[in-house]
Amino acid sequence: MNKKDELLKIFSVKLRTILSKINFDYDLLQEIRLRVNAPLLVIYDNQEFFVTSQSTLSVSDEDIYVITKNEIRETMEYISNYSLYAFEEELKQGFITITGGHRVGIIGKAVLEENKIKSMKHISFINIRLSHQVKGCADKVIPYITGVKGNDCYHTLIISPPRCGKTTLLRDVIRQLSNGSENRPGITVGVVDERSEIGACYMGIPQNELGIRTDILDCCPKAKGMLMLIRSMSPRVIAVDEVGSVEDISAIEYVMNCGCKLIATVHGNSIEDIKNKPILGKLVEERIFERYILLNNYGCVGHLEEIYDEKGIRIY
Repeated sequence: MNKKDELLKIFSVKLRTILSKINFDYDLLQEIRLRVNAPLLVIYDNQEFFVTSQSTLSVSDEDIYVITKNEIRETMEYISNYSLYAFEEELKQGFITITGGHRVGIIGKAVLEENKIKSMKHISFINIRLSHQVKGCADKVIPYITGVKGNDCYHTLIISPPRCGKTTLLRDVIRQLSNGSENRPGITVGVVDERSEIGACYMGIPQNELGIRTDILDCCPKAKGMLMLIRSMSPRVIAVDEVGSVEDISAIEYVMNCGCKLIATVHGNSIEDIKNKPILGKLVEERIFERYILLNNYGCVGHLEEIYDEKGIRIY
């Protein structure tokens, strides 16, 4: 099944018909947003468009297609294969990962139990974020984060504003480290994929290629997951996305003290920006990370801006 058919099958019949008539390049389609009693929106090639009743994209609000409650309900039935109960754990986190690795964000009325989210009901807002694996996007980065002999890597922090490709870059870094190359042996990598965005596991099987020596712990909190991987899978490298909590930092220090290398991402605009964060700043000041990779979206998403070493000296 191609990417188009794989994606369209999750929508209500009416929405499926409308979207199927639009001549999308599905490699450029990033998000499809459904909000009850609001316009059908897509993010395409980094631009937001309304979808019209005539299956066209528009920047104006004329002839826009408005989502109904029944279309939300029908779409959720297709997404969950008529069994939302089977996805109870995912719903607690507000998303479901579907075939192809696409992530469906789901919001409605949260049902609480002992101040924790037990489930979600009256679902009225859906955001489908398409999974795009860009193999080779880490080609420029790999020489700067691998050791002299190529059989190890540096503690690395990837810094970028939201939607600038940090997870896409992390994904390809993992794949390349894991597979190795003619001049560089492969390394065992453990991935804590808290929100199923890196490997995009569906029914336990990663939909993105993360390499032949990679173990993935899916839907597990990063701090707990890092400790579990150290104790159970003996990774040489641990990779995580979007660190920042007190628990994350404590686990990072444990990982590093165990002799395991760490590759992580964080939201930010610069090293100085990270220094000003109350928790992460301590790691920067202590020169825990040996490489800092800065991304932006100037010209294109995931543009490699700069690479610094642990002393803050620019090396790219």
